[in-house]
Amino acid sequence: MYILLFIFFHWYFSLFFQTFFLHRYASHNMFKMNMFWEKVFFFFTFIFQGSSFLNPAAYAIMHRRHHSFTDTEKDPHSPLFIKNIILFNIATATRYRELVEKINQGRIKEKNLPRWPFLEKLGESLLIRALFILIYFSFYYSFTTASWQYIFLPLNIFMGPLHGFIVNWFGHKTGYRNFPELEDNSKNSLPIDFLMMGELYQNNHHKKPNDINFAKRLFEVDFGFLISELFKKMRIIY
Repeated sequence: MYILLFIFFHWYFSLFFQTFFLHRYASHNMFKMNMFWEKVFFFFTFIFQGSSFLNPAAYAIMHRRHHSFTDTEKDPHSPLFIKNIILFNIATATRYRELVEKINQGRIKEKNLPRWPFLEKLGESLLIRALFILIYFSFYYSFTTASWQYIFLPLNIFMGPLHGFIVNWFGHKTGYRNFPELEDNSKNSLPIDFLMMGELYQNNHHKKPNDINFAKRLFEVDFGFLISELFKKMRIIY
């Protein structure tokens, strides 16, 4: 039970900071926040992504390129051109690492990117990643009731890239299309996206990439948007 609860809370907290901070804020600038709150959300992105921390600037640049070249050969992660799941993830990771290196070298000058060099360096550190993995392992060691439960440990270790894979793979392979006129292969994978907080409404998102609400039909629910609306009412974002 404790392991399932740990996976559940880790999944949704990590997912929230990915959809809210990395995607809607860093990539699309769908809303603004002051520097204090930017640092707060940056820090908790680091904490909840843990061993799979994704540099917000690198994530944002890659995602912007995905929108510019959706489902073409220039798309950094399109299942139309990389049909093998393993090669798909290797290619995505390779392009991400290239962007991190270019950012660290000052070779990328894109605007409106959240930066915190100290925390970026900390999050990319192999030692820090190993420390998070040790924390996850210690939790499993303390609360597993059977050895087979360790098979879930990789979920926690690779949580951030796993979320990205689900969205970029299934969101461009499986589902329905509210906007069939789009030339890309984006799809809405779930009628009610409880699994990815609205991220699997890819067809809707590619139709209106700067609309903070990814849901477009009455039965669709974007939980990431609903939480964003709460933060707006609390005047955390505007």
